[in-house]
Amino acid sequence: MKRFDVLFGLFLSVLALSDTSYGRDFPAIEGPLLGQKPPGLTAEVFAPGIVSTDAWEVEGVFGSDMKEFYFTTNGGEYEKATIVGLNYENNQWQKFIEFTRTGEIFISADGNRMYMAKGYRDRTPDGWSEVKSLGPLFDRDDWGIMRLSVSKKGTYVFDDYKNNDVIRISKIVDGKRQAPTKLGPIVNTGEWTAHPYIALDESYLIWDSERAEGFGDSDLYISFRQKDGSWGAAINMGAKVNTDEWEAYATVTPDGKYITFNRGAEGDNIDIYWVDAKIIEDLRPGE
Repeated sequence: MKRFDVLFGLFLSVLALSDTSYGRDFPAIEGPLLGQKPPGLTAEVFAPGIVSTDAWEVEGVFGSDMKEFYFTTNGGEYEKATIVGLNYENNQWQKFIEFTRTGEIFISADGNRMYMAKGYRDRTPDGWSEVKSLGPLFDRDDWGIMRLSVSKKGTYVFDDYKNNDVIRISKIVDGKRQAPTKLGPIVNTGEWTAHPYIALDESYLIWDSERAEGFGDSDLYISFRQKDGSWGAAINMGAKVNTDEWEAYATVTPDGKYITFNRGAEGDNIDIYWVDAKIIEDLRPGE
């Protein structure tokens, strides 16, 4: 699973997206959370038979009001990596958009911007704008950005598979975007370090990495912001989340209640899982 993301990496430099109307049909889905019973403190498959199927389904994210859900799929009806969007209207979920994947998406806190690696789309009255560049600080051929996440303050945290799988951060200071810097060894240790998620309030950071003390493949790790602004020790998120399979791409839902992430085995099925976000507080070190 080490280079699962590179399967899609060829799309990262493509800036044109084409909305489509083909692909998977979805049954009538009623109720919040795609009609799913919320998970407990042990991770479960998300929406089995609806979202998670025998194809690859990864990178599941809810929109800011929890009335949109996006995920990436490949296989079955989809010959290319495709982002599928479902929305919730009149107590029912329906597919409302599909487009070729050009980067792992992240929805801003206000729901009005969709980040995709080195680009983004803004919400419009008709849906989403064409892709725009994040600018020369990020649109670099020598960087391989897969996933860029954003806090409420506008801080970017993103990965770079072209430079030894490192994670970088870019803050806004006095209204000006700062050049990205590489995070320290607390985060950038191990192999295949990628897919960072920064909490909306910047109180913690989650990412995935393969480390000697882990469960075997890439695991999810968390680091909490310290009082002095530094990042605390990397904490493996434990057996309720991690297994000997590949865990990656954690995202906390906008309401703060759940964590979605990927899990799968090398060359096998990949699904979206979710778990109660209370596990974050259980992992937070005591004062």
